[in-house]
Amino acid sequence: MTDPAAPVSIRPFGLYVLKVASRCNLNCSYCYVYHKADMSWRQKPALMSEQTYEAALGRILRHCRAARQRSVRLSFHGGEPMLLGARRFDSFCARAREVLADVADVELSIQTNGTKIDANWIEVFVRHNVRVGVSLDGLEADHDRYRVDHRGRGSYQKIMRGLQYLRAAGIPWGILAVIQPGVDPLPIHREFATLSPQSISYLWPDYTHDTIGNLRERFGPTPAADFIVPLYDEWLSSYPTGPHIQDFWNVTRLVLGGDSVVETFGNAPSNYAFVEADGEIEGLDVLKICEEGMGKTGLNVLRSDFSELGASRSFAARVIMDGLPLPIACRVCPEQLTCAGGYLPHRYSRQNSFDNPSVWCADILEFFRHVRSTLGISPAETDRRRAALARRVRQDSSVGAKP
Repeated sequence: MTDPAAPVSIRPFGLYVLKVASRCNLNCSYCYVYHKADMSWRQKPALMSEQTYEAALGRILRHCRAARQRSVRLSFHGGEPMLLGARRFDSFCARAREVLADVADVELSIQTNGTKIDANWIEVFVRHNVRVGVSLDGLEADHDRYRVDHRGRGSYQKIMRGLQYLRAAGIPWGILAVIQPGVDPLPIHREFATLSPQSISYLWPDYTHDTIGNLRERFGPTPAADFIVPLYDEWLSSYPTGPHIQDFWNVTRLVLGGDSVVETFGNAPSNYAFVEADGEIEGLDVLKICEEGMGKTGLNVLRSDFSELGASRSFAARVIMDGLPLPIACRVCPEQLTCAGGYLPHRYSRQNSFDNPSVWCADILEFFRHVRSTLGISPAETDRRRAALARRVRQDSSVGAKP
């Protein structure tokens, strides 16, 4: 929540992603941090220092005050953030609440591979009301094909032990899973549902136009849609009793005329900032799949405020503050205002930069066609609904305006 009297020049960030570890105890084959174009992790400290963390909290505090921001979310990422250790993570959480308490309500979360969750960590999560996201890529055989440690050993059983702790403690948690082309999604989803997560996110695999290679030759013209479409039907048939799937809810919202609330679709500026282990303020971190250094802003919490992103000429800052134009090829597409080119990193090619539709364009169109058919909503009907909602917003604004 933001005070409406906040200066328009200071834009609040809904989320700060604190990458407190730049190393990981797993070696997942598809990881965008360690196995794509950007290898800058090699020059970063393994863990964020207390000095850097305190500087980050101070900058977040300043920005919340300047933007008159009343709530803020901090998410601990990596690498693997649990390499920080339970005791140190405990102190990081305590300091966040202490520093920001008088300015904003603080929501804490962590995104982890789940292999190190034990009773000590559970105590910390409960003490600080930390929401937990766990990466889990399907059934054991599929998961262990990709998510292995540095000796090539699967991680599934370690994660299952960690989930037992989470579930027993009643800690709110969710699953982050990467779409697996060529795999039947329904057994995966049904197995996930038996674990009782509050939410599930199915992530589109991270490819650019230069790296997707022969994937469609192996799996057909729409491998991601082949995975997603049956899951959408499964989700819709059990809604609202099953796990929340934000991307499915969002696409349904878009087709019904609403705005996107996730970065996958909609082509809106980012609403968050990343802080790396060395204090560097970065833009969208998945830009690491595109080129070395593409996510760099040139700013660092040790010397820079987040408000300086507005004056930065870096590409990464522009993505955060302004977003990018719709790709030319998308401007005649019936989904130009719903999909809007897809997830930004997936638009990249060395030849055209980001002036391309998503590498998953065919899959996305097939997905939207299916959702529209299921809901009985045409692109023209979406446009009418969007216009009606916009009129309603304008009317509400005029009624609430001071004379």
